[in-house]
Amino acid sequence: MSGTPAAGSATADQLEQYRHELTGYCYRMLGSIHEAEDAVQDAMLRAWRALDRFEDREGLRPWLYRIATNVCIDLSKGRARRALPMDVAPVQTGELVRGDIRPEAFWIGPAPDRMVLSEGDPAEHAVARESVRIAFIAALQHLAPRQRAVLILRDVLRWRAAEVAVLLETSPAAVNSALRRAREAVGDADRDLTPNEPSADERELLAAYIDAFERDDVDGLVALLRDDAILEMPPFELWMRGPADIRHWMVAADAFGQERFTPVSANGSPAVAVYRPRERGGVPQAFSIQVLDVVDGRIGAIHVFLDQALFELFGLPLEMAD
Repeated sequence: MSGTPAAGSATADQLEQYRHELTGYCYRMLGSIHEAEDAVQDAMLRAWRALDRFEDREGLRPWLYRIATNVCIDLSKGRARRALPMDVAPVQTGELVRGDIRPEAFWIGPAPDRMVLSEGDPAEHAVARESVRIAFIAALQHLAPRQRAVLILRDVLRWRAAEVAVLLETSPAAVNSALRRAREAVGDADRDLTPNEPSADERELLAAYIDAFERDDVDGLVALLRDDAILEMPPFELWMRGPADIRHWMVAADAFGQERFTPVSANGSPAVAVYRPRERGGVPQAFSIQVLDVVDGRIGAIHVFLDQALFELFGLPLEMAD
């Protein structure tokens, strides 16, 4: 909780220095990097308007987190939680049937690492990296917003129970009770915060994944998958499980040999931006951001986000030059 300005010295620039970490916090709370940016902007505006009334009793940073938490809770009221296809649709076979389309506001989305992760203490960075993985973000959305805030503040940001109690205007005992229930719920979803740094094995796995597509090597791709691997593809209500159905889908979609790949940094996981021509021989166009879950050295999930708007967030063009 260090780095807080002295009483009466807060300025707009000092508010701004917390924008990056607040974006990571709001992304975990809301499951969308677009919505997280909007929430932080709203929080900053509220803080700026109230700056002349700011009293440095606990510090500028917790004050900003209190405002951002309230913004996120307000945004969560009266609406369905963001989800992944496997949360809302039955499992499908590998037939080329995409299912219904839902709007962007319905889905959890990916986030560039540069927007949600900060460099710093290696142990803290490792925990933060695990806490932005797609599976963990999805698990968080199953919690009530206040429970979600408690889990993030206590287990990810390492705030003390007393500090979280002040932020949420409750008691440390209530915070600890909420944390216990949140951990149980997230545990039931088979998620954890075991620190884990990016490994050479993950980079090699991503390279092998790209290579399989570029060489039209269906069997090579399937060999990278766990037996329980899933493929899902927002905004379609589409997901399937198992190498056989994933193989069938990939062949039916005629993806091999056409797509071009650019590795990106997303959700603390191996990820790639995919370009695909609209017709064979055409210019490769922005197609998807794909984030891989890696479990025990193999691919446990392929999250395919079909949203061209994501390419701007990742600093990528909409067409791939020759």
